[in-house]
Amino acid sequence: MRIGSTSTTGWKATAAVAMSNYIEAGAIIAIATSLSLWQDAFGIDDFAVGLLAAFSANAFGAAIGAAIGGPLCDRYGRKFIYTYDLVVFMVGVLIATFAVSFPMLLAAFLITGIAVGAGAPASWTYIAEEAPAHERAKHVGAAQLAWSAGPVVGFLLAVVLTAPLGLLGARLVFFHLFLVAAVVWWIRRGLSESTLWKAARASEGGTPAPRRGLRELFSRGTNIKALAFLFGIYGFWGIVAGQMGIFMPRVYETAGVQSEVEQNLLQVLLWTCTLLATYFGFQRYADRMSRRTLYVIGAVLGVFAWVLLVFADATLPVLLLFAVSWGVSAGIGAQAFYALWTSELFATPYRASAQGVLFFAARVSIGLLSYFFPVMLATSGVPAVGLLMIGLLLLSLVVGAVWSPDTRGKTLSLSQPVCAGQGCEVRGLS
Repeated sequence: MRIGSTSTTGWKATAAVAMSNYIEAGAIIAIATSLSLWQDAFGIDDFAVGLLAAFSANAFGAAIGAAIGGPLCDRYGRKFIYTYDLVVFMVGVLIATFAVSFPMLLAAFLITGIAVGAGAPASWTYIAEEAPAHERAKHVGAAQLAWSAGPVVGFLLAVVLTAPLGLLGARLVFFHLFLVAAVVWWIRRGLSESTLWKAARASEGGTPAPRRGLRELFSRGTNIKALAFLFGIYGFWGIVAGQMGIFMPRVYETAGVQSEVEQNLLQVLLWTCTLLATYFGFQRYADRMSRRTLYVIGAVLGVFAWVLLVFADATLPVLLLFAVSWGVSAGIGAQAFYALWTSELFATPYRASAQGVLFFAARVSIGLLSYFFPVMLATSGVPAVGLLMIGLLLLSLVVGAVWSPDTRGKTLSLSQPVCAGQGCEVRGLS
């Protein structure tokens, strides 16, 4: 492959685009492992910590980016987003690296979040559109694989750098994201535009239609039902996963694990299990077996993990079983299926807009709870917040078990989703 050429295709293109997920997850983990250090350095309270989390790549920042990036991706192309999103991201993480005050850090987290949110709809949409129909889950799973690798590397870096160096180590973790983003941005210069998007644009005469994507998205009853279904699986699950992404070290601390190194190593185990489950579970079987069955297995494991954390004594074996159970659950669960089904249930002209709307709604939901989660955890403990997490996960489980769509192996269409019109097999969606 000639770097910067137009030869970045196939699995190389999938890998280059999937790195958006590594960068997103890496940014969230960089925040998670440094919040206590920033709190001590700047003398801020738990509510200010919640504000940082709420406006980061984990919540409102990403929501704003998705609301902007999704429609732009449909109007000007998937490649358009890749030209700019990582440049904005690099600015954000550089500001975080050299932050000297709370307002500077808050601005850094917001800028980083906007860039992450703008890139997410483009990455999942591009991968699905370029993947062969019989291997779509395998290719989309590459994004989930990269998303899992980000926390593994991030928490390991926290152990190696943050534990001995403190805040300087945290700054270095942010700087490593700048370097990764720079390399990925350079490689992405060789990406071609989505073939499916170009064909759809050509059929419309080659001119972008202002706001057409959002208008068409909300004008069809089937789309509204699909949006509701996808928020049901990803939105409820995401509220739980979003708090875990930022605040899980604090949850471990409240449960009795005082060592930051041990907290981070538990997270390394959790995310390593997610990575392995994505590769050996979702990527290998989501194109071959009942997706509803695979989804339910993952969802049940997620509920089981939090039941352990709430109702069992927080001994080392229990915490290890929690990490393994949630890790496997996340690898074959809601986020991977959300990325797959969102691409399959919406037509090309508004596919990325649908991603943007859903990502916006999910991240706003995460942000609303992030305002209060540190205070709730400090005042009420793990059992109280854990019961809330279990309730949300049960909702996600039920929605996916009842209404999961049968889209396996179907070809994406230019103007219609894979399961639209006569013969659609989406349970309850049409």
